[in-house]
Amino acid sequence: MIVVIGKHRPDLAELTDVVFVDGWSGIPDDVVASMEAVIGRVPGDVLARAAKLRWVHSPAAGVDADLSPEMLASDVVLTSSVGNGAIPLAEHAMLLMLMLNRDVPRWMRAQAEHRWDRFTHGELAGLTLGIYGLGNSGLDLARKAEAFHLRVIGVRRRAGEPSPHVEQVDFGTLLEQSDFVVVTAPSTPQTLGRFGAPEFARMKRSAYFICISRGGIADDDALLNALRSGQIAGAGLDAHGVEPLPPQSAFWDLPNVIVTPHNGATSTGTARRGEQIVRENLRRFLSGQELLNVVDKAAGY
Repeated sequence: MIVVIGKHRPDLAELTDVVFVDGWSGIPDDVVASMEAVIGRVPGDVLARAAKLRWVHSPAAGVDADLSPEMLASDVVLTSSVGNGAIPLAEHAMLLMLMLNRDVPRWMRAQAEHRWDRFTHGELAGLTLGIYGLGNSGLDLARKAEAFHLRVIGVRRRAGEPSPHVEQVDFGTLLEQSDFVVVTAPSTPQTLGRFGAPEFARMKRSAYFICISRGGIADDDALLNALRSGQIAGAGLDAHGVEPLPPQSAFWDLPNVIVTPHNGATSTGTARRGEQIVRENLRRFLSGQELLNVVDKAAGY
């Protein structure tokens, strides 16, 4: 039996042994005991009762919320939809870079006030983009940035793996040379809190920090201090340490910060590619083939 959790329900009309449910509440024990695959998140207590479960697929690209102690200890194969949102996330990073570089909020304020405000602004050509995390989103961003005549440098966990359009450097070099530092890395024990006060102090005072992947990779207090003190020039934040971002958060009102509500990848294309991954993995699961996007539970992605 295959169980699909959540409101989004891929077209699986050709399959007969599929159960669609909105959530785990009220699901009979016999269904839990007989399911072999789940599309959606499986709580630890359910996982412990699912004796036949062999595969769980996360509809999300990041799986930090799926890696319960029970999942980490189990032999259940976990796959993800990593890569489905790479294109819009890279586009969102470029959008934030352009908005910060050209001070687009100033134009928007002038428009709201019907005020003709011409000023000298920046341009991206010739600047250096540093990408922290060279997975699908990071590599797509590198390709786009190169077309804007940016120098692109980056770091990845497995240093030395091929990274088209990117000059791989060490972390210190990325901090010191980048005009934009863009975080595209997943949330793992190794990346959480990676950007703190010492890291922001090594960045150029004219540099911008952008996070489009997961909150918590930057220490929020350290980032706020860096922004308020002028240690860095500004930030574009789509991913936040606490989500939804609380109304009282200082990030909302800082003049050098652009906040978006973690929906840089909320596009029709992301949903379409995610469904394609689900359908292909279902085909492979039913035919006994190797699955796509198998998560390294120890690494966290």
